[in-house]
Amino acid sequence: MNVLTTLLWFLLAIGILVVAHELGHYFAARLAGVKVLRFSVGFGKPLFSRRLGRDRTEWTVSALPFGGYVKMLDEREGEVPAAEAHRSFNRASVWRRIGIVVAGPAANFLLAVVFYWALFVHGVPAMKPLIGEPPEGTPAAHAGLAAGDEIRSVNGVETPSFQDLRLNLLRAGVAGGTLELALADGRSARLEVSPLETESLERDALTPLGIVRYDPDIAPVIGEVLPDGAAARAGFKRGDRLIAAKGEAIANWQGWVEVVRAHPSKPLRIDYQRDGERRVATVTPDAVDATGKRVGKIGAGPHVDPAVFDALMTELHYGPIEALWRGAGKTWEMTVFTLEMMGRMVLGQVSWKNLSGPLTIADYAGQSADLGWISFVGFLALVSVSLGVLNLLPIPLLDGGHLMYYVAEVFRGRPVSERAMEIGSRIGMALLLLLMSFALFNDLQRLISG
Repeated sequence: MNVLTTLLWFLLAIGILVVAHELGHYFAARLAGVKVLRFSVGFGKPLFSRRLGRDRTEWTVSALPFGGYVKMLDEREGEVPAAEAHRSFNRASVWRRIGIVVAGPAANFLLAVVFYWALFVHGVPAMKPLIGEPPEGTPAAHAGLAAGDEIRSVNGVETPSFQDLRLNLLRAGVAGGTLELALADGRSARLEVSPLETESLERDALTPLGIVRYDPDIAPVIGEVLPDGAAARAGFKRGDRLIAAKGEAIANWQGWVEVVRAHPSKPLRIDYQRDGERRVATVTPDAVDATGKRVGKIGAGPHVDPAVFDALMTELHYGPIEALWRGAGKTWEMTVFTLEMMGRMVLGQVSWKNLSGPLTIADYAGQSADLGWISFVGFLALVSVSLGVLNLLPIPLLDGGHLMYYVAEVFRGRPVSERAMEIGSRIGMALLLLLMSFALFNDLQRLISG
């Protein structure tokens, strides 16, 4: 996917989430009797503008599409006609102002529920929570787990898919301690684990637990040969069955992957079979960089029987009512997980390298769109939850910062002073710039390291 297409999907995602967020503020303001002057998607110079409705609200699309805002009538920001003073935001009761501010993040959580509901009603294909053979010495091996075990729950939380299993293990494993697993065959297992390494949660942080995804043995038969790869240069074709490397028999495709990766730019003698005839060829794997390590690659893929992988798949599909319940539960689960990870970042228990910025989000938007609408909607739901949580943080300039002022007003019996809010705004701006700079730095690090 090229950069332009990725950018367009990113802008579409941001547009949907921002419009939902600002509509929450807009409808809450209308309900509270506060006049809305402008509804803007984006910041800066207006590119399109139109006035609609009884209040002649200005609906605008602006030049900088990274956000949006709702501008309400407010006596602190300019002269207000006496006839409309009662509709000013500053004259609304503190509880109405709280409602207006909360409505933005609430709209993002509601949007996530709707997205998850739609996915569950349609049906979401997913890998079953099956695990591969745990490496020796790992907690999973000590607990007696084996290849093909299906884990149904972690500490009482259901894991209907491998993605859910990974999320629940990650959430529980970051803190360390005892993990209670329930298996499909009625057995249970206890994993005694140390706190997980959190340098990069995007990679497989569960490896120290010994939990790996189950991969069935794949026959060592070539199903695809890239035209510019080492396999093509060595004369391999579709249907060739690989037999031995350097005289040692290798039974499955996974074993061949390990051998090839271990021989970057090194000649490899391979025995293979074509049309019942045994042959020999020498291939020199191309050297490529994978997460900072030099590995070999020959540009060939296996022939896979679809029935083998169909048996590993499941579909998360529910009726409309149960799907709504599941969607709300999924939104709550992701909200709690996001808050936990943020809290552990502050406490130093999770690396700040996991903080992502606009470049990473844009990349994920493009990748998810490339995989299909189901992946893209799932991505939107996840980011919508993150946006809702982020806006509720008690940082001035964010919705959570305004809530902080209004809660203080409830307890003090009078509004926070203009001077206090001015100082808070400066602190909030500094914090946001720091977070944005750190997130952008992480994005650039990911791009550089691949």
